[in-house]
Amino acid sequence: MSTPEADGGRRALVVVDVQPTFCEGGELATLGANEIAHRVAAYAAAHRDRYATVLTTQDWHIDPGDHFSENPDFVDSWPPHGVAGTPNAELHPALADLAPDARLKKGQYSHGYSGFDGADEHGRSLATILADAGVTGVDVVGLVESHCVKHTALDARRAGLSARVLTDLTIPVSPQQGATAEQELRAAGVELRDSTTL
Repeated sequence: MSTPEADGGRRALVVVDVQPTFCEGGELATLGANEIAHRVAAYAAAHRDRYATVLTTQDWHIDPGDHFSENPDFVDSWPPHGVAGTPNAELHPALADLAPDARLKKGQYSHGYSGFDGADEHGRSLATILADAGVTGVDVVGLVESHCVKHTALDARRAGLSARVLTDLTIPVSPQQGATAEQELRAAGVELRDSTTL
């Protein structure tokens, strides 16, 4: 069984955008996302002792500019989703017992693809929270692999952290976009792992 110390440092689990807005029945749904929400919850409950800290991010859009469109191209513009204050922008009910150490909200006035764009209720950025916890590596899970999970992992690498995406605990918008994202992640030095092999 892997531990943070065995992996060469203190790790954080970053749970990205596991919100109803991205799940079946939500405004920007990906098929299979509800199942991912339950898998993430089960993994976090079983393996919390592996992590120095567990964090969540949420899309929390107020006025994100051209990120929202009535005629979205589904590349740079999207239907409204993750609207601040709506039930579908809250954490998925599967995470009701997660009790994260910090909850970061992102994208209020921008696209906010990366968890590193967000802040918690005290105004602390993800980079600050990780540094204060002495974290040297992150495991990134959640929704979706081809977008916010990818950008969060890439920014972790840019911040000098080791990063892993747990591929069984995320899902891409489409297989093609997932394959492209995984190429980008590998090129940046992000490790792609199945959580059952850790």
